[in-house]
Amino acid sequence: MKALALGVGNLLWADEGFGVRCVEAFAERFSIPEQLTVADGGTQGLYLVDLIREHNPVVIFDAVDFGDAPGSIRVVADDEIPAFVAGKKVSLHQAGLQDVIACAKLLGDCAENMLLIGVQPVELEDYGGSLRPAVKAQIPAALDIARDYLAGFGIDLEAADGSDAESVITPGLELAAYEAERPDSNSACRQGDARVLARARAQ
Repeated sequence: MKALALGVGNLLWADEGFGVRCVEAFAERFSIPEQLTVADGGTQGLYLVDLIREHNPVVIFDAVDFGDAPGSIRVVADDEIPAFVAGKKVSLHQAGLQDVIACAKLLGDCAENMLLIGVQPVELEDYGGSLRPAVKAQIPAALDIARDYLAGFGIDLEAADGSDAESVITPGLELAAYEAERPDSNSACRQGDARVLARARAQ
């Protein structure tokens, strides 16, 4: 089987996009060998079941509320993963990730070797926002952890030379473009329209 590096999360909610930004950086930093698939799982939930079943080992990048210090990384392996993505969910896609693993196990083809590389988010309630500096700064460390884990399965990653890099996320949503083209707070609502919130409080 091929190995899988999978990023899950929602780019639209600040640090929720950590997993997707990790696989974006992964594809830029490393030359991807034939025995490895790199995928942006976004918020696809149960649509990811076949990916989990068809690959081994599987590395998952995600933002998870571990209750740790904001911006810190925690690594969880194999059967311990569902317990963390089930508790204190920061978005619906994490319930989906738990269900993905459960369904794969029920079908009898779940990856035997899985590693969750999770970051404790700093900020989630910022619609259209990007990663906070403390979370963005953890991307290189997350990639190092993934590289070392995959090396244990005979998958040695070499630095990309820049000519063969392929984007794994939707064109136009690359980190640089996303941050550069975000409207300012005066023209784009980020945390709820104050007029609507005021009316709701009055009622």
